Amino acid sequence: MESISFLPRQITLGHLLQASILGSLAVAFLYLIGNEIIRSRARISGLKSPKGWPLVGNLLDIWENAALKYQEWAKEYGDVYQVMLGNTAVVVVNSSAAAKTLFMSNSQALSSRPIAYTFHKIASSTSGLTIGTSPYDESLKKKKKAAAVALNRPAIQTYIPYLDIETKTFIRDLFNYGKAGKAAIDPLPMVQRLSLSLVTTINWGIRIPSFEDELFKEIVHVEEGLNKTRSTVGNPQDHIPLLRLNPRNEGSVKARDLRQRRDRYLAKLNQDLAEKVAKGTNKPCIQASVIKYKEVELNDTELAAFSLSVLGGGFETVSTTVQWTIAYLAQHPDIQDKAHEEIRRFQGSDEPLCDAADDQKCAYILAMAKEALRYFTVIPLALPRESIKDIEYNGVRIPTGSTVYMNAWACNYDPKLWSKPDAFIPERWLEKPDAPLFTFGLGYRMCAAHILATRELYIIFMRLLSSFRIEAPEKIKCDPRFDMVNPKDLIMSPKPYRALFVPRDEIRLGEALSSFE
Repeated sequence: MESISFLPRQITLGHLLQASILGSLAVAFLYLIGNEIIRSRARISGLKSPKGWPLVGNLLDIWENAALKYQEWAKEYGDVYQVMLGNTAVVVVNSSAAAKTLFMSNSQALSSRPIAYTFHKIASSTSGLTIGTSPYDESLKKKKKAAAVALNRPAIQTYIPYLDIETKTFIRDLFNYGKAGKAAIDPLPMVQRLSLSLVTTINWGIRIPSFEDELFKEIVHVEEGLNKTRSTVGNPQDHIPLLRLNPRNEGSVKARDLRQRRDRYLAKLNQDLAEKVAKGTNKPCIQASVIKYKEVELNDTELAAFSLSVLGGGFETVSTTVQWTIAYLAQHPDIQDKAHEEIRRFQGSDEPLCDAADDQKCAYILAMAKEALRYFTVIPLALPRESIKDIEYNGVRIPTGSTVYMNAWACNYDPKLWSKPDAFIPERWLEKPDAPLFTFGLGYRMCAAHILATRELYIIFMRLLSSFRIEAPEKIKCDPRFDMVNPKDLIMSPKPYRALFVPRDEIRLGEALSSFE
């Protein structure tokens, strides 16, 4: 009797389970259909596009190296086409001519940034948006006006003492830790300390004297992690809304933790500087200039965002370019010898620590700095733009609110602009000194610190190559197309390596560094 009475209950549970499964499948099917309708409506009529998959679009196709894949697709779909990243329709620009047409001729129309879920709504929800990542609004215009004051050529002249001391410290670290060329070392910590201390000194007037400093370790870890939240392909939840339903997903959890850690050191740096400004004891620096610049009153959130603009934009970009270049030069002594000879001819001596006030007058080293920025293109996909008005390109209407990517890698390697674009040739910039460089972007949203960044690279290369001959104890993989740590990152870092920094004149360099101490 018990087995008979239990049978209807079994049937009921079975029916409920079956109904639940069928219901879930029906909901999933309806969601898929509805989502595909949304995706279809997001596509831009008239622009070619590679085929994609439901839900994810072309995300899986570009997962390994988006810039190279976009460059490859341009051969089939033209210099300007669209891709679907999940639910997001993205216009991709892949040639120098198309980039100049869209980003220069339509500079105002492409003056905004799209809002990304991971970076904007999680990682930056407490400290404001940087100049580089802000949508177009009144706050952005205030921050850009302040940046124009703090980052123009006259202002940069006041930062020369900082360039002097930080690059000398960099040479000293390579000399000491490398045991005067007898020990192969990983230059990355020295390069990062140089770049970060330049940022903190120029922005807050506060040095980071050693890569063993705890503040150095914390900022490097946090900024590297937060830059990953800005990746256009490394955060699928930015393009697939369904993934955002899990508030504990790994990407969101990491972004919140890093945001909190950044808020702590940022608040301390800003507070310490504000107290010095009030007492009149601060050193010349960007943040102090902004605080004192009464024509543009920035609130606390905007001041924090301004600091992040300098920190996020100036730290990893410069250090990563230097890191790639050292790896390349270690295996190309001919370029080193040419650079050293040009420095000697320019200076008229073998002085290892050149004048920090030299405003990029050695043409070959300036050409080398530009070529490093072009050849390595450490941010292959420039930060995305969002149109604030309709744009017409070759008869196609790109509507207001469209997301547009400039493939800086493809533009810098455009064979219509450069012969032998896959070769590292500093001389190309001597022949065409005014040629466009796409590493810093174009138009209204071009990097505000591009003048400062180029000057930093110049003085770093001047002092590095006049002081040392760089040697590779073993083969270093440094092809910027393939040898990065993670091709999904926003900033492409080279894989770790070791090099020898052999003084060109050990006695003379030692004396110069002793005098500096």
